[in-house]
Amino acid sequence: MDCVEGEATLVSPWEVRVGENLIRARSIVIATGAAPFVPPVPGIEQVPYLTSDTLWQLREQPKHLLVLGAGPIGCELAQAFSRLGTAVTMVDMMPRVLPREDEDVSALIQARFVEEGINLYLGYKTTGFEQRDGGFAAQIENEAGQSIQLPFQHLLVAVGRKASTEGLGLARLGIETTSHGTLEVDEYLRTRVPNIYACGDVVGPYQFTHAASHQAWYAAVNALFGGFKRFRVDYRVLPWVTFTDPEVARVGISEAEARAQGKAYEITEFPLQELDRAIAENASEGKVKVLTAPGKDKILGAVIVGAQAGEMLTEFVSVMKRNGGLNDILGTVHAYPTLSEANKLLAGTWRREHAPQKLLHWVEKYHRWKLRGNALNSERKNGHKKENAGLGGKAE
Repeated sequence: MDCVEGEATLVSPWEVRVGENLIRARSIVIATGAAPFVPPVPGIEQVPYLTSDTLWQLREQPKHLLVLGAGPIGCELAQAFSRLGTAVTMVDMMPRVLPREDEDVSALIQARFVEEGINLYLGYKTTGFEQRDGGFAAQIENEAGQSIQLPFQHLLVAVGRKASTEGLGLARLGIETTSHGTLEVDEYLRTRVPNIYACGDVVGPYQFTHAASHQAWYAAVNALFGGFKRFRVDYRVLPWVTFTDPEVARVGISEAEARAQGKAYEITEFPLQELDRAIAENASEGKVKVLTAPGKDKILGAVIVGAQAGEMLTEFVSVMKRNGGLNDILGTVHAYPTLSEANKLLAGTWRREHAPQKLLHWVEKYHRWKLRGNALNSERKNGHKKENAGLGGKAE
């Protein structure tokens, strides 16, 4: 593999120019990623703001950090800096942290943030920034029109990422972007130009490293062997994890998404405070929550809030990939005591809630009949012994 560094521009469907080099290829894959999105808030250009890309250049700990955005990146970094001793304030337009998660999941993380002293201003829009008294201040406003000024030392912008599509020469070839600014591709990851593919954050819809790696396989294989066989990219079982403490790990649809889609579902939960390993490690905060099809063990979605939730989620991912269900997890031996045992205990909870009552009724009658039969046999045997003893026989 040859690596050529420089600014690349598409010249034709089969040519890419990098500086003075003109590189020709039968197929091209665009994997330019994404960059942090910086909202056009008045005065933000006066603030030497940080992003998830530039944050790592800090060499001194901020005394006070204002985090703009309460999504996964904002939450992870806000908690990290708070635990290092930085005073952290978080602002977001949404009414809760991690708004893409179910409300009960967000509530667990939000309660932990409050407990750890992170100042939350949720449901507030940032309307401007200004320099003040050798530092900076942000003007925020809620829906009721209440305005607050928040002084800060450092600003972290974490409101999302924007696909890197500028300067690639896409317009010249008629390659279009979506309303979200990502490249438009089909189910085989082809752009409008059939031999030009795209994958990763520049495509979305999931801007995760493991999602980009997943797409890369399809883009590469389809580019190399598409003339013989093409493969549709499969997003059906794609996990994601927010690395707060406790972690939030999810696969499949959430409860909110199920309601929005009009999909019928049942919920089964298992609290980690009942798990021996979690109790022993003082990490019993959180739960396992699973959505299943009504009356069936088929898993529609699973979310885990707790220590090592990302590791525990893999079992659900594997079972869903094989179109299995909770009975498969229940029938799998889990080592004791482990955190993953929570998955089996949840499956056991579901099984008890869906026990075949009619069959259990007949099983109960059968065992009562057996019990009565054993009692009668015992009485007969004892009577026979007494009779023999009365006749001078030896009772045994």
